Amino acid sequence: MKKPNIIFMGTPDFSAPILKAVHEAYGVTHVITQPDKPVGRKRVLTAPPVKAQAVELGIEVYQPEKMTSDEAFEYVQNLNPDLIITAAYGQLLPERILNIPRLGCINVHASLLPKYRGGAPIHKAIINGEKESGVTIMYMAKKLDAGDMISQIVVPIEQNDTVGTLHDKLSGAGIDLLLETLPSILDETNERTPQNHDAATFASNVSREEEYVTFDRTSQAVHDHIRGLSPWPVGFAKLDGQNVKLWMSEIIEGHGQPGEILTADKHGIKVATNDGAVLLTEIQPAGKKRMKASDYVAGLKQSIVGQTFNGA
Repeated sequence: MKKPNIIFMGTPDFSAPILKAVHEAYGVTHVITQPDKPVGRKRVLTAPPVKAQAVELGIEVYQPEKMTSDEAFEYVQNLNPDLIITAAYGQLLPERILNIPRLGCINVHASLLPKYRGGAPIHKAIINGEKESGVTIMYMAKKLDAGDMISQIVVPIEQNDTVGTLHDKLSGAGIDLLLETLPSILDETNERTPQNHDAATFASNVSREEEYVTFDRTSQAVHDHIRGLSPWPVGFAKLDGQNVKLWMSEIIEGHGQPGEILTADKHGIKVATNDGAVLLTEIQPAGKKRMKASDYVAGLKQSIVGQTFNGA
């Protein structure tokens, strides 16, 4: 069987190991990823993880500003790919590019479609208290994440999973599912199932407003919110007028006014919710590094018990 001409498109950490696995199994001829971007306080121009992985594998990389440009269209057209595989690329592909590959364009999406279409399916699934997520291999269409499904795998969300841990589980599951599904796509024997568009939900990228954690909810909802933003972009609350990033928490018994600090000791900072409490175990005070909440408490000159997060 002739080796397929596969283009891979992706950008973040989620996509890099998927690229490597496909390249090792079938050979990826070209990689398309987002342009390098300034990162950190010093704004150092940094390559996306997929570019770094492609360079390591010796694959040619193309980084267009927009896939809607004539240049991008001509680049892909001249490559005459059999198949385009995308995984968290970050741009919608125009129809004229979707129509180029003989076998179509497929996407590795980190949700159980039609739920959580969009750019932040991992964050939103945890924040919303879902008990399971998964990966869907699907054909790409003009509308965002709306194409026919080819295969799907379920990944449980554990009580203390964060965006970081679930991200890694889903990336691994995506590799397994893609390698299992690709043979049928390449020999054109795969099934395709239209999505139920009436059941679709959307997971747009996390806004700054959504990073603000409030405590006037159930302990489970607060815990889900904190872990659904960790380790990026990281939720925050206000204490004494200063932003405090909330990295890790646990659900614990307690009683008080929502946001009230009930205890602050070697275990962490216990904060009341509307049906109990959460224990903040890792935080990041304004202007400081991430630390154990117990270390923060140990360094205080006076007690914070009785103070209120997000208080007036």
